[in-house]
Amino acid sequence: MASKIGFIGVAAAALALSACQNQDGGNSANGGARDQIRAVGSSTVYPFTTVVAEQFARKNPGFKAPIVESTGTGAGMKLFCAGVGAQHPDIENASRRIKKSELDDCVKNGVKDIVEVQIGIDGIVLAESKTGPQFKLTEADIYKAVAAEPYGKPNTAKTWKDVNPALPATRIVVYGPPPTSGTRDAFAELILDKGCNADPATAALKKTDEDKHKAICTKVREDGAYVESGENDNLIVQKLVANPDAVGIFGYSFLEENVDKVRGVAIQNVVPTYDTIASYEYPGARPLYIYVKSAHLNAIKGLKEFVQEYAGAWNKGGYLSRRGLIAAPDDVRAANLTIAQKLTPLDPATIK
Repeated sequence: MASKIGFIGVAAAALALSACQNQDGGNSANGGARDQIRAVGSSTVYPFTTVVAEQFARKNPGFKAPIVESTGTGAGMKLFCAGVGAQHPDIENASRRIKKSELDDCVKNGVKDIVEVQIGIDGIVLAESKTGPQFKLTEADIYKAVAAEPYGKPNTAKTWKDVNPALPATRIVVYGPPPTSGTRDAFAELILDKGCNADPATAALKKTDEDKHKAICTKVREDGAYVESGENDNLIVQKLVANPDAVGIFGYSFLEENVDKVRGVAIQNVVPTYDTIASYEYPGARPLYIYVKSAHLNAIKGLKEFVQEYAGAWNKGGYLSRRGLIAAPDDVRAANLTIAQKLTPLDPATIK
């Protein structure tokens, strides 16, 4: 899948510039040269990191503008964890927390100290066209519409009415993220898994056969009802406008940016808003992160300052808030401000 790349006032060729060094100050083991920050990862976090990069470049003319790539969280983690050195990214944008398997890959490839910073909160929003059916869905409705084998049986539902007699007889079409997306992972965890566990027998299966439970609860149907729409959330918005009966899945910031075209779908009778997501009342609320390589902090010019710029932008009323990022609670922001200032590495024991 082609990645969306934001070159903020720079050319791609500028990647190969001054030396990237390792922690002990020597040249990177794999050679290469770069004097720009490079970030990869989540399409949800991409707009926020891009804005921070623009502000950073404006305030720090002595540093080159960062390069920000939207690859999806999973694909970005592979790039980020591939090694230390100029050819590897400095920052991973993530719409979910790093997985233990990803952290293990990082360590295996020499990426041993990582700084984890929660930048704020986002909501995984289900949305429809402003001229759509005005859906009100439960977690179980969504699960039964999207799962490949709801409660262990093949999915034969064609319309939303097949899922729930109270819903309209509208054909099920859900535009959503691919498996490489952190939004897809979080959608599975926050929505599908809960809808799946609404059935006591399926919920009990987790204790006896966790792998089977995961497959039943999170595998998405492949018969055309769920349409993978890449890492471009704006494309999903366009598809909803073109097909008013469809439902789309993306981050809250894209809903906020397109309120003239789409509206949020209530889940469990809760409409996605800034306040319902900030309070975690909305079922799709989730934290967002950036991960930074400690080995690159002294080697890549401006990397420390970039992290500080991020930490100064996530408060209520800050410029990231105006772009759709939901501020984390005061205590969470304070804890992550300390991490960003001290650049404290993540404790691997906290990753399960």
